[in-house]
Amino acid sequence: MPSIHDFETWEPLLRVLRAGNAESLAAPGGHVAGRIGFGSWSVPMPQRFPSPGRALQAEDMQDEFDAVRRVQGALSGIGADDIAFTAEIEPDGRAVLHLHGPSAAVEPGIGNAHPGALVLVEGAVPEPWRRLPEPAPGAVPSPTADPAWLERTLRERIPDAIGATEAEIAAAERRLGLALPDELKALYRVTRAHWADWGDDYEAAERVFGAVGCELLSLDEIYVADAAARPCPWEFAATEAVVTPPDAAVQGVVGSPGWIAFGDNGGGDRIAVDLTPGPRGHMGQIVMLSHEENIGAALLADSLTDMVAHRGPSHVRSRRADESAAVAWVNIRSLASVQAAAHPELEVLHIGVREGEPLSLAPVVGLPRLRALTAYPGTLADPLEIAKLTGLEYLELGPEQWRVLLDAGAVPRGLLAAAIEVHGTQHPLRIVDLANEILALWDRPPITVTVLEGHLGPVG
Repeated sequence: MPSIHDFETWEPLLRVLRAGNAESLAAPGGHVAGRIGFGSWSVPMPQRFPSPGRALQAEDMQDEFDAVRRVQGALSGIGADDIAFTAEIEPDGRAVLHLHGPSAAVEPGIGNAHPGALVLVEGAVPEPWRRLPEPAPGAVPSPTADPAWLERTLRERIPDAIGATEAEIAAAERRLGLALPDELKALYRVTRAHWADWGDDYEAAERVFGAVGCELLSLDEIYVADAAARPCPWEFAATEAVVTPPDAAVQGVVGSPGWIAFGDNGGGDRIAVDLTPGPRGHMGQIVMLSHEENIGAALLADSLTDMVAHRGPSHVRSRRADESAAVAWVNIRSLASVQAAAHPELEVLHIGVREGEPLSLAPVVGLPRLRALTAYPGTLADPLEIAKLTGLEYLELGPEQWRVLLDAGAVPRGLLAAAIEVHGTQHPLRIVDLANEILALWDRPPITVTVLEGHLGPVG
């Protein structure tokens, strides 16, 4: 296997990048940068166009594919899922390649060579991921819940199914650390949903899915859909907020120790029994966790019996809670000022692209729940006001704003994570140096930079 730290591993990719970026590389300070992972990559290549009369084919980009796969093949040697790089290539073919990372304290960047969120406290997760659902002592099952009808009906629909034994159900309960609700037990007594039971008979599997109304996880695969089962990068997770209105059927949490995921809608959205319903919900209701959202769930049915009776959800009752007080956006399209965002319930403040003078943070100083601030570069009148926001656990700023805080020794020490918002063509190595300064304040592992040098020879 090639080594990720051998210039020869990168040489084919550098040749492709030189051919596609000759003009920008020749400019003063010219460089190319990108990121390569096992499942995806982002490298700066101009758009390619097919020959007249035909569509773009894979072979039209075969040189890029082959070069990237060579690097991907070397990734496993460093125990990392991806690696970022920056390269300067001289007109005569001399090349200097900088490999960034990895660091256990830095999440991968998204779509570029710049580092992602810096995790300043080992193992820290954002506040919404620490939030447990509120107890629901008064919650009762829906009147539609009928385990006996459910089991009888499923046996009629799929008489040839192989059900789980009581011992298998008990083993699943021990694995999960909780008792399965009666409706879920009734379901798995009829079918344990093992693919091995169906062999190559896909029609048998489809009959089970049709009888229940969703794709079933086997009894061995069902799991508790708590917050840890729904991971999310800090830069997105920190800016979510848990909000559950008093009339909500489903609590607006990330995950719950009472959400037992047992199925899928076929599009990647998990279906779960909910044992921690909202104020207006039912114990054992059926909810769906969207793979396109980081938080909350949609109500599918008041009970598993109800869902099976309709051979699937009759409609999805999805309502994202109003977060206007908890999460505020100050930008050209939303709120006009920080003052307008100030509210005792404010948890997350975004300051984005806007017109007018930079803003003061004075209106939000002292707010009891403010824990996350993101500010587009150049939008703050005085970055040092951030030091007065004593409850921050996440901070996302542009490089110049971070420079002000670092030089003044004013970086809030209560932070759990931070991010550098980069726009334009700033050199990735300067951002890496800035990130390492921030990491050093918490004595966290730095982003390592390995330098490789070689010669690509003349163009031609």
